[in-house]
Amino acid sequence: MTSLNREQIVAALDSVIDPVDGKSITAKDMVQGIDINNEVVNVMIAVDPKRGPALEDLRQAAEKAVAAVNGVTTARVALTAERPAAASQSAPQQPAAARPAQPGQRPQGAGQKPLELPTVRSIVTVASGKGGVGKSTTSVNLALSLVAKGLKVGLLDADIYGPSLPRMMGLRAAKPTPSSEHQGKMIPPSAFGIRIMSIGFMVDEEQPVIWRGPMAMGALEQLLRDTDWGDIDVLVVDMPPGTGDIQLSMAQRVPVTGAVIVSTPQDIALLDAKKGLNMFRKVNVPVFGLIENMSYYKCPECGHVDHVFDHGGARKAADELGVPFLGEIPLDLKIRLGADEGKPIVQTEADGEHAKAYGAIAQKIATAIEERVGPAEAPKKKGLFPKISFK
Repeated sequence: MTSLNREQIVAALDSVIDPVDGKSITAKDMVQGIDINNEVVNVMIAVDPKRGPALEDLRQAAEKAVAAVNGVTTARVALTAERPAAASQSAPQQPAAARPAQPGQRPQGAGQKPLELPTVRSIVTVASGKGGVGKSTTSVNLALSLVAKGLKVGLLDADIYGPSLPRMMGLRAAKPTPSSEHQGKMIPPSAFGIRIMSIGFMVDEEQPVIWRGPMAMGALEQLLRDTDWGDIDVLVVDMPPGTGDIQLSMAQRVPVTGAVIVSTPQDIALLDAKKGLNMFRKVNVPVFGLIENMSYYKCPECGHVDHVFDHGGARKAADELGVPFLGEIPLDLKIRLGADEGKPIVQTEADGEHAKAYGAIAQKIATAIEERVGPAEAPKKKGLFPKISFK
């Protein structure tokens, strides 16, 4: 196996010319980051935000140059635009990315167009205001619950800094493969009937991803754009915690159908969940509702229910904020162990109590999606999603 190094990649990129002035992108210091993981190479190229949409040919040329290096099996090049400091003006303007959207419109960054994902019928983001509330575990089990209803589902790990889906889906050793049908796209690993993409397939599990916000978002956009998702009904996106660059950029650049907020019953978690919910509202992404995770503990021996982290806070918050309360998920060791071992509980105990709880929430999400993108876009169908209820 050929050992790759940074110098080889830089030499390859030196042949890529900026058409504006005929200079190499390396000579112009446009190469912002190079990440090498075995035979997989990720490159970030910094460009003027105003030129971003017109530089797809340059991006592809850079990708081909890197792919031609001996030993490279996968080359990914993303463009990133860091806005320069504005010149002093009598009345400073608000950056385009932060300007409030008009009613019914999604705000867009300067010079940016929404990503087109023609084979993806709907996109649902699963978010939280803070970490540690079980958002990724919830994403995985909701995705599996949607599959159980006969839907075609994809799963995207949007947490660039802390990817966890490869482990949770039992795919720690898996790698994407080039698509034979769609040049430049990768077929993601699959588990339990779901195509899954994560930066975790390209970096070592214990290797930190030390990228600035624009680099992380550029990588996430490339994961979205260059993945061969196939024709799917729902793409479930496991979002990173908080309300930072990635969350804002996803709302601006990706046609999100709706957002789901996960929280525990604790006051501090609910406070952060409200921040996350209001962030989606400000960028005009519909909020499908709140989920209360770790809602209660039920003793497997005697059946006694204990509210370890309080109870009912998410339902109360949903009422106060005027959004649906989607349901409660209990605190249970089996749910956590299943996630750690790559054996999600909805898959291993499909008829169990926990699977029914996730399934009931998934049905509400499916109904909300159908109301937004269902029969209106597919008049020949009576409805995209089957009407299944759990009794």
